[in-house]
Amino acid sequence: MANVVKPAVLVAATNSARAAALSSHLLQADVVHVGDGESLLRESHLRPPDVLVLYTDFQAAVPLGELMGILRSREDLSTTRFVAVGTQGLGALLSAGADALMSDGAAPEALAFLIGNMLRRTREQRELQEKNASLLKKLDAWEHEERVRDQLVHMLVHDLKNPIAAVLGLLEIVEDDERLPKDMKELVHLSREETQHLLHLSVNMLDVRKIQAGKMNLDFELMFSPMLREVIDLAQNDVGAGLRERRLTIEVSPNLSPVRADPDILRRIFANLLSNAMKHTTAGGHIDVAVMQVGEDLQFSMRDDGEGIPAEDIPNLFAAFEQSRLTLHGRFDTGMGLAFCKLAVEGHGGRIWVESVRGQGSLFTFVLPLARDEEDDDDFAELVS
Repeated sequence: MANVVKPAVLVAATNSARAAALSSHLLQADVVHVGDGESLLRESHLRPPDVLVLYTDFQAAVPLGELMGILRSREDLSTTRFVAVGTQGLGALLSAGADALMSDGAAPEALAFLIGNMLRRTREQRELQEKNASLLKKLDAWEHEERVRDQLVHMLVHDLKNPIAAVLGLLEIVEDDERLPKDMKELVHLSREETQHLLHLSVNMLDVRKIQAGKMNLDFELMFSPMLREVIDLAQNDVGAGLRERRLTIEVSPNLSPVRADPDILRRIFANLLSNAMKHTTAGGHIDVAVMQVGEDLQFSMRDDGEGIPAEDIPNLFAAFEQSRLTLHGRFDTGMGLAFCKLAVEGHGGRIWVESVRGQGSLFTFVLPLARDEEDDDDFAELVS
């Protein structure tokens, strides 16, 4: 077993018998006697005491109040408890920073009891300081890892986005070339779909990190039914040509109460949900989008008749790097698309959830709060001013 270091009690007294009497009642501590100021300073440097007992008849080169102040100012004695014992001059030591006062006529048992309580509090304080230091160290390490991860994600996305977009553009040109044989056109079409997917993955990865770090600022606008329909139409173009192989219906209720939202982010939410529905349905499958008002919220829903999601996958479906184990394709998915949707919807003050039955499809729903009347008035005033 490792040796247990006893707490140290330093007794500054002219008479060494005081330390000896105290030692017999403090078996849990090492009691050390010092008889002069020079010894006190030396011993307290060699082993900073847990408790320092200073008798008022102690002989030192400077006044005891001044000596107490010197000791109190030392960083290595920041957790040391100071006890002043005597019949005269206790007030000066109290002013200089003594933690407790005791009469010189008190029994050694009483002084030992007081010191025992101080040792316990000192031990607890040091344990808390050690825990705090350990937590701070872990926090620093975590923050460093987060900074490195953010820099890596930022570098990857920005270094990959431009060449991926360039490849996507070249593939579009090749696919539109009438001289391309039909079988080759199908391969180029598949390459375009995968390249588009790769572009979505990289952008979603960066945006998820931005939202988690609180670095993505939403540009809210007052949005009505026509704008919502326009956003959904734009999102279709972001998904890719594969969406044309599904039967897509869109119903946006007319004259909806306005909602405050960032059009670009809302477009990204729809693009991710449409892409997810497309991945989990076969050609000819149905995808139904609906926007309607439900109470004080605007409800957006997307239903598909695809493979559905296993019940055990649903609780973690919106977490980054999570995806359903059941898919119609062999493509690896980071799950960043749905993670982005959740963070973006919550950034608008809304919530998102999914309902699914194995083999019957899935229903993704999110709601955003309607704009309050005072917000409507502010935006209207900006429009007419």
